[in-house]
Amino acid sequence: MSADPVARAGSEDLLLPAARGRVVTEGSVATPRSGRSAATRAVLFLLAALALAGSVASAVRIGTADVGWTDLARVLGTHLGLGDEPLPPLVDSLIWDLRLPRVLMAALVGASLAVCGTVLQAVTRNALADPYLLGVSSGASTGAVAVIVLGVGASALGITGGALAGALLSFGLLLLLLRRTGLDSVRIVLTGVVVGQLFTALTSLVLMASADADTTRAVTHWLLGSMAPARWNTVVVCAIVTPLGLVAAWLCSNALDGLAFGTDTAASLGIGVRRTRMLLLVVTATLTAVAVATVGAIGFVGLIVPHGVRFLVGPLHRVLLPYAALAGAVFLVWTDALARIAFAPREVPVGVITALLGVPLFLLVLRKRGEL
Repeated sequence: MSADPVARAGSEDLLLPAARGRVVTEGSVATPRSGRSAATRAVLFLLAALALAGSVASAVRIGTADVGWTDLARVLGTHLGLGDEPLPPLVDSLIWDLRLPRVLMAALVGASLAVCGTVLQAVTRNALADPYLLGVSSGASTGAVAVIVLGVGASALGITGGALAGALLSFGLLLLLLRRTGLDSVRIVLTGVVVGQLFTALTSLVLMASADADTTRAVTHWLLGSMAPARWNTVVVCAIVTPLGLVAAWLCSNALDGLAFGTDTAASLGIGVRRTRMLLLVVTATLTAVAVATVGAIGFVGLIVPHGVRFLVGPLHRVLLPYAALAGAVFLVWTDALARIAFAPREVPVGVITALLGVPLFLLVLRKRGEL
């Protein structure tokens, strides 16, 4: 393994204190050893899966109008063809057309953003990386808003395509700006903030130049991050793209473990660094673009969740990624539920809640790293 002190220092940002310096070989790639036994991780995974199922069912019931467990069961039975007696149309529509798609969308987006944060932290060797802080979400927002306002293919697929183009463009610009300065931890965050502000300004410019007052107000509320627009057609798109992205990231788990130790170390272990990094960046940009195109920009999920999960299950990515997906889903389901009821009957965009939770945790991470 390379003795490059820079590579070693960067890798340790993503390792638990107990795991630093302990590396085992899996296949052809040296990887950090997980801090817990396989049996313990299996129990944790089962508990996390049960927590997600329970969270989805409970969150569907939460809102300004009470929904009982019996009502939920009857609606599901009716729509799944189990022959239950249907509820009145108003209650049926509330549960099936509004709340259930919203909660499922929160779970899918939470899983996507948590995995994106986990991948970006390994690829950039920066414990502060996530799609929001690196400007990817802002770029996706610009692309989606341009499609909406200009009316160029303003469908679910067209908006997703615009968001993907914006996400790739913003990340490409970030890498271009970092080409000479290198992937230093602080420079990545500062450059990401600059790129994010640039695309935020472009979004505002598009809105001011091309949209009427009603469109501007609606798009501005959407950009804060809200699950309210979620419907079954957008849930289906996310339900197709998200698992594919998660599987693609998981198949690169060994490469992510190598990249966490630096590009020189990864290359010495036989990893195609450029190809793997590009693949992972496209995967994260696609997942971010789909999330932003459907619910707007939601920050800090990709920053908060990976650190908490890494503390519980260790830094090994083949273990870390599935847990991060489950934890991100549970986190955003409950955050969205809080956004619905905290100031009822008014609804707070979920992006506001995640920012309120994320900012102090972001400062805590900076302080622990000695950069604050």
